[in-house]
Amino acid sequence: MNIGIFTDTYFPQISGVATSIKTLKDALEKQGHNVFIFTTTDPHVQKGAVEANVFRFSSVPFISFTDRRVAFRGFFEATKVAREVKLDIVHTQTEFALGMIGKYVAHQLKIPAIHTYHTMYEDYLHYVLNGHLLRPYHVKQFTNVYLKNMDGVIAPSERVEKLLKRYKVSIPMKVIPTGVDIESLNQPITNDVRHDLGIEPDAQVLLTLSRIAGEKKINRILNVLPEIVDEFPKACLVIAGDGPDLEVLQEQVERLTLEDNVIFAGDVPHEDVGSFYKMADLFVSASDTETQGLTYIEALASGTRCVVYDTDYTERVFDDKCFGEVFTRPSEMRDEILDYLREGPSEIPADKLAKKLDQISAKRFGSDVHQFYEEVIENYQEDLEEEDTND
Repeated sequence: MNIGIFTDTYFPQISGVATSIKTLKDALEKQGHNVFIFTTTDPHVQKGAVEANVFRFSSVPFISFTDRRVAFRGFFEATKVAREVKLDIVHTQTEFALGMIGKYVAHQLKIPAIHTYHTMYEDYLHYVLNGHLLRPYHVKQFTNVYLKNMDGVIAPSERVEKLLKRYKVSIPMKVIPTGVDIESLNQPITNDVRHDLGIEPDAQVLLTLSRIAGEKKINRILNVLPEIVDEFPKACLVIAGDGPDLEVLQEQVERLTLEDNVIFAGDVPHEDVGSFYKMADLFVSASDTETQGLTYIEALASGTRCVVYDTDYTERVFDDKCFGEVFTRPSEMRDEILDYLREGPSEIPADKLAKKLDQISAKRFGSDVHQFYEEVIENYQEDLEEEDTND
């Protein structure tokens, strides 16, 4: 099958969506399919650089998310490329420029188009004029307009499915959680992250890894850290990532006099992510806006226990204390972190971890998405045949 994935964000940009797309691409290619990425230009990719099956279209930084980009042309060029590679299906991963280009390409080639709804935009309205311009009903209208005439939509979690049903989205819908590339996360460790960051070998290390922005609620982890440090003076929180709230968090660290217990590690290259997860005693995420939460799934795949915010999805993943705990209040987060640190280092039982990883593997992810592709293509062809019969 020849698959076209249309996205505004892709490597070398670092984001959950970029990781999800790369994981899907690799999984589908291992199954023997051809995957073509239609995405934006990127200042970190040299102009004219050869990237196998990746086509980049002129773009500019996106308003309010300047580390993200949006294409400003490419409709005809993308259609030409799609015809040459003989796409069987279009899979959009954004509702913006490349998403619209993908819909256009599908219409021109008379092939089906599906979409993955990654972002709960209602949680991000504050980025646009401090929340004074857009309201949730605007998001509902925008979503329905975008999904109109699409042939299917993937929800990464039941939370997203419930949202789309609340929006009255009626096209075929399937819940398919993003899988993780377990093999890449468990490659042999070539660098000592603790040593590189100047962390003592016997220190208790907490890790949070994400875009550093308000919706990730990293400030809540910092707020409970003083109580953790009172009991474990060597405890260290490693904040990996970059984003608009970096200086805000650095100032909070100074106010709390936690300079000796917090390390800002910056963006972590994709190939080094596994090493970061493995060096931590505990992965912590206080974000309540995740549609799924790839980072804590990656942490679990690396064998690191987690303390994460409670959602329908996390309840199913962390259904055994050996994997991690969920919380809703900061005090619960603090208590769960302290409980794990008191237990000391502990490995997740191999048999339980293997069973859990099978549920969240990239292989299963790719297989589930491909099955949905086949269902959508079959429905599309049946509709075409019915139209021909009626004519």
